[in-house]
Amino acid sequence: MSTYEKDIEAASKLCDAHGSSWDAINPEYVARMRAQNRFKTGLDIARYTADIMRKDMENYDNDSSKYTQSLGCWHGFIGQQKMISIKKHFEGNTDRRYLYLSGWMVAALRSEFGPLPDQSMHEKTAVAGLIEELYTFLRQADARELGGLFRELDAARDAGDKAAEKAIQDKIDNHVTHVVPIIADIDAGFGNAEATYLLARKMIEAGACCIQIENQVSDEKQCGHQDGKVTVPHEEFLAKIRAVRYAFLELGVDNGVIVARTDSLGAGLTKQIAVTHEPGDLGDQYNAFLDCEEVSDAELANGDVVIKRDGKLLRPKRLASNLFQFRKGTGEARCILDSVTSLQNGADLIWIETEKPHVRQIGAMMDEIRKQVPDAKLVYNNSPSFNWTLNFRQQVFDAWKEEGKDVSAYDRDKLMSAEYDDTELSAAADAKIRTFQEDASREAGIFHHLITLPTYHTAALSTDNLAKAYFGDEAMLGYVKGVQRKEIREGIACVKHQNMAGSDMGDDHKEYFAGEAALKAAGKDNTMNQFG
Repeated sequence: MSTYEKDIEAASKLCDAHGSSWDAINPEYVARMRAQNRFKTGLDIARYTADIMRKDMENYDNDSSKYTQSLGCWHGFIGQQKMISIKKHFEGNTDRRYLYLSGWMVAALRSEFGPLPDQSMHEKTAVAGLIEELYTFLRQADARELGGLFRELDAARDAGDKAAEKAIQDKIDNHVTHVVPIIADIDAGFGNAEATYLLARKMIEAGACCIQIENQVSDEKQCGHQDGKVTVPHEEFLAKIRAVRYAFLELGVDNGVIVARTDSLGAGLTKQIAVTHEPGDLGDQYNAFLDCEEVSDAELANGDVVIKRDGKLLRPKRLASNLFQFRKGTGEARCILDSVTSLQNGADLIWIETEKPHVRQIGAMMDEIRKQVPDAKLVYNNSPSFNWTLNFRQQVFDAWKEEGKDVSAYDRDKLMSAEYDDTELSAAADAKIRTFQEDASREAGIFHHLITLPTYHTAALSTDNLAKAYFGDEAMLGYVKGVQRKEIREGIACVKHQNMAGSDMGDDHKEYFAGEAALKAAGKDNTMNQFG
């Protein structure tokens, strides 16, 4: 007996137990609605997706080609369409494909204040709200897909086609959910460790199995690709990591995943001098990176802050902003210390924010980290803040020059120019971009590749193209040729937008509830029928 048949049988027994007052309840409809609502709570989702992510991490440890990927989302519909597209193009398989919830996009696109920079000024509740919204849309994608299968099942029965009926029932029993792990950005925790715990709990209750937190100061937080980043001493960051872990454990998501992000590569400032109790402890290691000058008692000025190390008085360089400056050139060493410390104190994965996508740079840091934490794994931001075309063309240019190859036909500073698009150098650079994720996962320990802001840019690009055509000479043809015709030809389900929004599911429910008296929307006069 199939799972679907067992569910019908269980519902039948329940209806029978309630006697004639439940005669109008169809056990098969009950089974269908239960199948369409597999995940009852966000915690069900968090536990389910945490297990997926842990298994993927184990598989990656055994085979670095099994890296995972995600694309950033700022709306439930965007996340839904990504997973529907993945199932369509990859034989119904969502393996190793996640969603990323970007704090940048929450700030820029979902704040009641209007568009904001990535500086943790937006409402922190918007983060948990977006997680819930994403999973609402993914669960609806499941319900819609299963609803279509139920209709096919009914049609096969009406036609007396037993083979088709069995095949469709197998699809129902083996349905692959659109629900996948979300890596959710909690920024720097939106406050102290208690504030971090409270927000993490909300995010987990909404369905998050993986929370990413960064080592910047909450009230000075900057986008990882902007200037002016300020980090905190390790003990403060570790307290927040523990706060997230306690939130997972309190809610019974024992497999919850924590990504510890370090912005130290581009962060030259700290707000605090770390507490240290003895030479070589974690606070002392943090302070050792400060830009200091040796002073004597006589040289101290009013209000000076000094630290003592190796019997010497050292005055850290303090800026007018009251922030302290790190020595230049220490970024990579600080990233390595941050990463090792985080992994040794409760984090599961690390994220090193870099200024460019370069496998050798990332790999060199990971080599040092893995000397102390052999199974260290990285989440990496394949950021739109990088000029990928220019970066990789320059990498190829530099490699060719070092090899002694003639590069006189190219101007290194102008390699972004379209005049180079069809050149040998451009082709070589594009080949490196195509294999970047595979190469970096093999050579630099990257378990997960994500693009933080892809749909921010795709929405802007597609809207620009549509507006240019529609308000220009093409008028309505601009929409038809540029959008609808492509939807039809490429099999984009949203061409039937009423169906995508749940109209057919609503019709099913009306029939469940009212039988023949149901007033349905999907009759012969529904214009969606034009799309076959």
